[in-house]
Amino acid sequence: MSQPILVFDSGIGGLSVLAEIRKLLPQYNYCYLFDNARLPYGELEEQELISGCVALIQQLVAKTNAAIVVVACNTASTVVLPALRAALTIPVVGVVPAIKPAAKLSKSKRIGLLATPGTVRRHYTHELISQFADDCHVELFGCSELVMMAEQKIATGELDTTSLKRILAPVVEADLDVLVLGCTHFPMIRAELQQVLGEGVSLLDSGEAIAKRVVVLLTQFEGKQIEADDRKSDVAAPKIEGYYTASKISEGLEQTLVDCGFSSIEHYTTIN
Repeated sequence: MSQPILVFDSGIGGLSVLAEIRKLLPQYNYCYLFDNARLPYGELEEQELISGCVALIQQLVAKTNAAIVVVACNTASTVVLPALRAALTIPVVGVVPAIKPAAKLSKSKRIGLLATPGTVRRHYTHELISQFADDCHVELFGCSELVMMAEQKIATGELDTTSLKRILAPVVEADLDVLVLGCTHFPMIRAELQQVLGEGVSLLDSGEAIAKRVVVLLTQFEGKQIEADDRKSDVAAPKIEGYYTASKISEGLEQTLVDCGFSSIEHYTTIN
C-alpha cells in the first residue's frame, strides 16, 4: 500500500492505537506524528490546540500523501476534529471515550472516566455520559500527571508507583467496577493501573474500536473491500515513519520506537 495511515497524538499514547490498527491492517505503511513540544494537551487553550494540530497534520498529509488520519488523542479529538475535517479531503478518525461499552459492562452501575482535565471538562464528554450512561453513577477524574508518567515509563522503563497510588487514591475510594481510560497514554501503563486498582475494576479503552473504524473508512474511501487475506500477520513488515515536534527525544524513547518497528524517526515542524 503506497498511501500511509497517519496516526497523530501529543506523545507516545497513540502507539497503543497504532498497535491495534496494525493488527487489522499489517499491509499498510504508517506515519506516526507526535506533538511532544506542546505536551500535555490537557493544559492548552482550545484555539491554540486547534490551530497547532491542524497546521501540523495538514502539512504532513500533503508531504506523505496519507490515505487517512487517526487523531489518537482524546483531548484533541474533543475539539480539533471539525476544523481538521474541514481542512482535509481524506477521512479523519477521532477517539471517543468508551463510555457506552463501560455502561453496558458495569454490573454495579458505578463507572469512572480517567482522562486529562481537558477531556473531563469538555461538553462533548458530558453529552456522551448523558446519552449512554444515564443509568449509571459516573465519576470523573482529570489528571495530566499520568500522561507524563506514561511518557517517562516508555522513555526509561521506570514508573513512580508511590505517585501512582497517590493519584489513583480517589479512584480506589470511588468503588467502581469499570474505569474508562479516556487518554490514549493510559493503556501504556495499564498493568500498573490494574495492580493499584485491583482485578475487581475492568479497564476499558477505545483502541480496538478505532482500528475497526479505520478499516471501514478505508474500505469506503478506496472503493474496494479490504480482504481478510490481506490482514495476515505473515506479510512483510510495513514501513513506519516517526515524526516529533520537540527539539529532541531521549535515547530511551528512540530505542522504544525502533523496537516498535519504526524505520525512521525525525524532527518535524510546520513551515511558516
